[in-house]
Amino acid sequence: MRSRARRAFTLATAGVLAAAGLLSLAGTADAATTLGASAAAKNRYFGTAVAANHLGESAYASTLDTEFTMVTPENEMKWDAVESARNSFSFGSADQIVSHAQGKGMKVRGHTLVWYSQLPGWVGGLGTDDLRSAMNNHITKVMDHYKGRIYAWDVVNEAFQDGGSGARRSSPFQDKLGSGYIEEAFRTARAADSGAKLCYNDYNTDGQNAKSNAVYAMVKDFKQRGVPIDCVGFQSHFNSNSPVPSDYQANLQRFADLGVDVQITELDIEGSGSAQAADYTKVVNACLAVSRCAGMTVWGVTDKYSWRSSGTPLLFDGGYAKKPAYTAVLTALGGSGGGGDGGTGGATCTATYTRTDTWGDRFNGQVTVRAGSSAIRGWTVPVTVTSPQKVSATWNGSPSWDGSGNVMTMRPDGNGNLAAGASVSFGFTVMTNGNTSAPAVGACTAS
Repeated sequence: MRSRARRAFTLATAGVLAAAGLLSLAGTADAATTLGASAAAKNRYFGTAVAANHLGESAYASTLDTEFTMVTPENEMKWDAVESARNSFSFGSADQIVSHAQGKGMKVRGHTLVWYSQLPGWVGGLGTDDLRSAMNNHITKVMDHYKGRIYAWDVVNEAFQDGGSGARRSSPFQDKLGSGYIEEAFRTARAADSGAKLCYNDYNTDGQNAKSNAVYAMVKDFKQRGVPIDCVGFQSHFNSNSPVPSDYQANLQRFADLGVDVQITELDIEGSGSAQAADYTKVVNACLAVSRCAGMTVWGVTDKYSWRSSGTPLLFDGGYAKKPAYTAVLTALGGSGGGGDGGTGGATCTATYTRTDTWGDRFNGQVTVRAGSSAIRGWTVPVTVTSPQKVSATWNGSPSWDGSGNVMTMRPDGNGNLAAGASVSFGFTVMTNGNTSAPAVGACTAS
């Protein structure tokens, strides 16, 4: 449910756990070892949120098409996007995403039908009877348009308040139609498309708390009374102030025990390096441990387009290089060959870091890239420094940066060809700003 302007999260300080001295990491480029394929082998999907206006960017589209098996339109199916004027529907941008996904054999999650946010102004001005009519018409018309093409719909989104009350959130629907609007929305959705899974989706419900207890009680009641609900979505936006809860798996399981699928719908975890990778591993392992966890969706392809870009919360950095978190997710899913951004079968390389010079306020680092047992045509190596450190200069490579300015992805400066066993080095200067810890050098990826 991430909107163009959403609630603020306190950013986690990026943690870098690499020890000073020598660090060597290898990556294998193998088109068959992807997030989607590895998740499918575990009978799960692995999806991402997609923005239609980025599909024309080749690196964005190729990463999407290679790695993911499910897409969720980020904003393009929300009420303000498809029905800005009453009963006048426009599906152009959403259709673009659905067509792209179907052309690549991906499933689509519909997001979202009834939500208090991103509503056009005319909705809030309606009286009770008109609002009920408009809600049911919106659900029916949108679902009719995509009938047979949507795997699951977020029928109602974020209907409960934060905090300890467990109360419903104030919205035009709650205030004018009362608590029964959620049931009515689900019944209307089932009538519109009997083949799509119908989900309730919310945030801050990842562990057992007042809000998740209220959602649990609603779902339990729906199941007991035959209200059509098939799944519950857990948004799972985490950072240092809102970490992965210790009872995350148990919470997923208690919902699954009600007879619904559980889905991790908007996953992102602020941070970097090993700490971020470990948190992603916890989430993936929790989903794999719950038989009715249908799959996971990260909220975006690349850090540079994330709604929390300064927190670098995704699996691919701003240059589309795979981060340590990517490798951790792939490994947890049972895959192998992570740590890079694609290439030709069997090509490998290693990246070895050494500190070469030290002064009072800075130090120089050098990374040696060495090809494996076969020649490579190119390589990428991610380097992460810990805030308030900053890289002030680089040489013998072409860097790109994520939104935080702390993660640098280095590529060859010109010809990237290396014969089997051959090596090349690049260097950089780190301004310590009081922090002398070594940078984290991620896995080298060959192409």
